[in-house]
Amino acid sequence: MDDTTRDALGPRIAVAAFDGWNDAGEAASHATSVLRESTPSIEVASVDPELFFDYQYTRPFLRTDGEGRRHIDWPEASLYRPRDANGFWTLRGVEPARAWRSFTSEFVDALLAEDVTGLIAVGAMMSDVPHTRPIAVHAVSENELLRDQLDIDRGRYEGPTGILGVLTDATERAGIPTMSLWASVPHYVAGTSPSPKATLALLERLSDLTAREIDLGSLPTEAAAWEATVDAAAADDDEMTDYIHQLEETRDTWDSPDASGDAIAQAFEKYLRGDGGGKGRPPRG
Repeated sequence: MDDTTRDALGPRIAVAAFDGWNDAGEAASHATSVLRESTPSIEVASVDPELFFDYQYTRPFLRTDGEGRRHIDWPEASLYRPRDANGFWTLRGVEPARAWRSFTSEFVDALLAEDVTGLIAVGAMMSDVPHTRPIAVHAVSENELLRDQLDIDRGRYEGPTGILGVLTDATERAGIPTMSLWASVPHYVAGTSPSPKATLALLERLSDLTAREIDLGSLPTEAAAWEATVDAAAADDDEMTDYIHQLEETRDTWDSPDASGDAIAQAFEKYLRGDGGGKGRPPRG
């Protein structure tokens, strides 16, 4: 890890993601799963689900194990410590239904107890973007040092927020340098299936910002297969094909050398407000 990254985020970095509104295409939650699978971890903190979850909204899941025994999996949120010194702490769970300040306080205390030196929240939003182009990942932070050293933007979104927004505000106030990564997932597929291409984009950006290698396993193959599947589905729908071509033209215009930084920033803010053609949805963080 280079000196810039060490100064900005420190050596003990946590990555947080939550199922729900912050997680289009399950891209962010899948990213934390990949991190935990690549580096053995142990649970160091969790919350009492009775205090924070509405079981009519997020229902327990009944399953049968390999020996035929029945189990109930309750909604949860937990912090895991990596066994590898170069690994990431991971905070993963379901967005709580109540008592968000108490929920956040428990995990801020846990992060401080673990001496975590930096937090990266990862999320995904539904946007008017084509699946055929690289998934855009926007990095933002309220921390001036992080913005200067990592060359990322300050968040300008104002509006409803989710648990990621509450958590990042609390961790920054607690003295833990904090930033967020948001992947833009094509809205026409985000609500129907997982988006491994968006997960891959988040992890590649995470690796770039932290100067740490991440074992991606089969994720690149899964991302290519996902894109091919969407291609095949779109090929049978002329209206969808035309719409995707329009999105491609818009994206290529933004990516052109003539596109200004202000224009790109304005386009991203349009996504955050959820008015990019009426189909996007703002992240709550």
